[in-house]
Amino acid sequence: MSEINPSQSFASAQGPQKNYTLPLVAMTTLFFLWGFITVFNDLLIPRLKAVFDLTFFEAMFIQFCFFGAYFVMSLPAGLLVKRFGYKNGVVSGLLVASVGCLLFYPAVAVHEYWLFLGALFVLASGVTILQVSANPYVAALGPAKTASSRLNLAQALNSLGTTVGPIVGKFLLFGGSAALVTEAASADSVKVPYLMLAVALLSIAVLFAILKLPVIEEHTEEHDCKAKGQPLAEAHHLVFGVLAIFFYVGGEVAIGSFLVNYFGEASIAGLAEHDAAPYLAYYWGGAMVGRFIGSAALQKVAAHKALLFNASVTIVLLLVSINSSGAIAMWSILAIGLFNSIMFPTIFTLAIDSLSSLTSKGSGWLCLAIVGGALVPLLQGYIADTIGLQFSFYVPLLCYGYIAWYGFNFPKLLGHWKARLAS
Repeated sequence: MSEINPSQSFASAQGPQKNYTLPLVAMTTLFFLWGFITVFNDLLIPRLKAVFDLTFFEAMFIQFCFFGAYFVMSLPAGLLVKRFGYKNGVVSGLLVASVGCLLFYPAVAVHEYWLFLGALFVLASGVTILQVSANPYVAALGPAKTASSRLNLAQALNSLGTTVGPIVGKFLLFGGSAALVTEAASADSVKVPYLMLAVALLSIAVLFAILKLPVIEEHTEEHDCKAKGQPLAEAHHLVFGVLAIFFYVGGEVAIGSFLVNYFGEASIAGLAEHDAAPYLAYYWGGAMVGRFIGSAALQKVAAHKALLFNASVTIVLLLVSINSSGAIAMWSILAIGLFNSIMFPTIFTLAIDSLSSLTSKGSGWLCLAIVGGALVPLLQGYIADTIGLQFSFYVPLLCYGYIAWYGFNFPKLLGHWKARLAS
């Protein structure tokens, strides 16, 4: 039931190369699962907006409560992982997330918006623990120089979940037809998918409790390393990477959150909710394709250069969508998914570069920054209510501007940390 010590079950550094295939396969299932869970928020927003007659700003509290959990839970999750290990962190995250899914049942029964928000917060707390556990663990299961490639491959499975989610969600939340439903039935449609997710999460938690996974020796406090005792705030590539994660998640989530309503605008596509929902699969599917491509490309291309390129193209696509209409505005913003693809895993692996035993703590900082998914959509919702939905996309555009800056300046930021370690 406990994690395996590499000295017991894996060859030493002088022996044959360690085989991490089974642990990697196991961890990628988690990436698929939380991608599937997270994308359901994009469908909940228009559904609960209609059910409770919410403004855009009020509807964005769905993302605020979900991604706000990252801010509250990331540091405790980092401490949990450091104390009990990656495997126990994964099992804990799965159990907490399953409780959050089960809480949708009383939320539907009482029919109160705040109960849905509370259930989302608990669900996201579990997902936060999974993120803090899984991202650095996957990055460490192999050579450091291919960490970005490896994490992009895992994140591609995350994108598969976000691609399948809208297709499944269309039928579970919107009935798969244009038929009008009553307010009570609209809320009731939320219950079934989350109960199904609860069963899946509990089942996978049992499997991970049984599964034997290797310990990453370099990420334990006992392992002697130069990073031990260094103030983490001096790792400028991490500190500015935290901001990059904040703006990336904020920008990505803000765009996804408004797509169904954006495509309902008469000047864009004039689509009803049930017709617009499947188009989310193009946005998240583009991210999946891009991550498979990125996993191969990052074997040869410097990660910070790829990040700079993708952020720059995303800025251009947003400018096109904001300043056009019809099919051009619609497909240019959907194409952003392709270029979003490598950003999160690439920023993550760049930010934890050379942290050694401080990696789990740095991972907690980075997951803390996922709170950008709570705050940026809220800001965009306020602007959409006051100025207009299309103009509000300047908010994520500014986010990607910062990401481009981080990619451009990364070598200098990392060099500062390495110089400190060498001194």
